[in-house]
Amino acid sequence: MPDAMTKPNAPYVSRGPVTLRVLGTSVTLLESIRQQAHEDLGIRLQFDIMDGVAAQRAGVMAPDSFDIYDQWFHNVDFVWPANAIQPIELDRIPHWDQINDLPKTGRLTPHAPLGAGGNPVDRLYVQPDGNCGSRPSDRITMLPVSHNVDSFGYRMDLLPKGLNRDMESWAWLLDERWRGMVSLQNDSAIGAIDAALAAKAAGLVQFEDLGNLSVNEIDTLIDCLIELKRQQHFRTFWSNQDQASSDMVRGRVGIESLWSPAMTMLKQRQIKVRMASPKEGYRAWYGGMSLSRSVKGRTLDAAYEYLNWWISGWPGAVMARQGYYISTPELTRPYLSEAEWDYWYAGKPASEELADSSGVSGLIHLGEIRDGGDYLTRMSRIAVWNTVMDEHNYLVRRWNDFMSA
Repeated sequence: MPDAMTKPNAPYVSRGPVTLRVLGTSVTLLESIRQQAHEDLGIRLQFDIMDGVAAQRAGVMAPDSFDIYDQWFHNVDFVWPANAIQPIELDRIPHWDQINDLPKTGRLTPHAPLGAGGNPVDRLYVQPDGNCGSRPSDRITMLPVSHNVDSFGYRMDLLPKGLNRDMESWAWLLDERWRGMVSLQNDSAIGAIDAALAAKAAGLVQFEDLGNLSVNEIDTLIDCLIELKRQQHFRTFWSNQDQASSDMVRGRVGIESLWSPAMTMLKQRQIKVRMASPKEGYRAWYGGMSLSRSVKGRTLDAAYEYLNWWISGWPGAVMARQGYYISTPELTRPYLSEAEWDYWYAGKPASEELADSSGVSGLIHLGEIRDGGDYLTRMSRIAVWNTVMDEHNYLVRRWNDFMSA
């Protein structure tokens, strides 16, 4: 296994000092990434870290303020029509063939469900008419990078009688036995999908297309949620992962929408929490990087170097230790120990104590198995992708009604 600081065996050395401005979120804009990229590439990196909604807004409204847009594939639906990003030329991405089938075809195996919502392949390739779509071409809108499936987490010591891990369902988020101990993510685009999954699983609302709700379906969902809120079903609504983990540590919340880094924080605090593997399937997301419409010349060359570096191996190992996957797993595998690969990707019991992305040991204990199993199993159980619905603006207005009720 290469040492954690081993440089990739690829000629990604910049021809001189260049500063790259990267707009994104805390999911990937890590200090360890910035430092290693600078060491490997000789590029100065300026990270502009925002929450998801603010990053999306800046991506659309201020494309001259960044060189690289680092967010999620469903945001392509905003930044591409706004002409905020330029196509990525695949002949400048030498590792393109090593990116697996998930973003290229929409699934890892021919029989896996495509999932509702914003499947990356549907907005990956630049089409001859300038739109984006699934037909392969030599230009793409966003380079596929990190990805994962999300669900909800719950404190096992607070699990109500009558519920057990063998019957995990999105319906638990709305189950009256959890009343007063539930938290949802407050972003309308993501929190509403979690709520819709829960409402459908609980038999409270039916949807024709879970990834694209109609006005009437949005109204029915939000009215249902407002009624539950008035019954004090929800305890909090979180905007960042620090808040999500702290609420659960303090015992204010027993079950909530949860992302992998928050799980890491909870494990570090010795909280017995489990990430559910809902029988209905997961909500999935795919992260990627796009080029600002204004980046050019040597800065554009440096931007390509940074994109290629991201999928060359070392960054994927950092993502794995956060619980995230990378688009080029076989290039990342040599940068993980055998025990790390077996736990994070192969779904095997940990053969030793495993460290987190900052090197703190004891995150994963001997014999522990990742919730949901191996990579293929987890990423083949997608119920819905993060998405931008046709009635997005109406959903945002009604979600705000729910937040303020």
